[in-house]
Amino acid sequence: MDNPITVLLVDDHEVVRQGVRFFLETQPDLSVIAEADSGLTAIKLTEEKIPDVVLMDLIMPEMGGVEATRRIKDLSPRTQIVILTSYHDDEHIFPALQAGAISYVLKDVRMEELADVIRRAVRGEATLHPRVASRVIQELHGSRTQELNPFTELTNRELEVLKLIAKGLSNSEIADQLIISEFTVKGHVSNVLSKLHLADRTKAAVYAWQKGVVRRDLHN
Repeated sequence: MDNPITVLLVDDHEVVRQGVRFFLETQPDLSVIAEADSGLTAIKLTEEKIPDVVLMDLIMPEMGGVEATRRIKDLSPRTQIVILTSYHDDEHIFPALQAGAISYVLKDVRMEELADVIRRAVRGEATLHPRVASRVIQELHGSRTQELNPFTELTNRELEVLKLIAKGLSNSEIADQLIISEFTVKGHVSNVLSKLHLADRTKAAVYAWQKGVVRRDLHN
């Protein structure tokens, strides 16, 4: 892997964050890029950092993990959410999974297993604690999908990136113009393509011109 898997730790208990961070930083393919002690902080850091994986607690002050998961997935579809909690009852399991979490594990998980859960999440592979998996199977037909209006889901920064793609700029040129890293640009591009349901940046450029996004920008 050229770049390590980037991880945002979200838990209101500092001792938990420190313990998880200490282990994850021993793994050469994993990089903890930030920590948050609330859902609101997690959303802000996700928009800034575009992490590959958010390791999310559920019960926190200001905003809990379920709402934070929903808002993070709307903001950055490429970011995978792994729930790490002590709770395994229906009132926590199903809202978290319906909000967009790919995995749900309990805090008694071994650290080596947690690292593997993170790696699988990046590959789009779900991991559920056995107790959670049995409940999901029982309620399988109760799952629901969300319908989104993709264009209105773009953040201001993603809209900026889309405009620059349409103008023919490369990722490095976009990074220079927006004064962000090329790695972050790649994350924004991935989110733009996902939210617009487009296969590549060429189709994104065509979409932007068809919708008048670039023309409006040029007249500003």
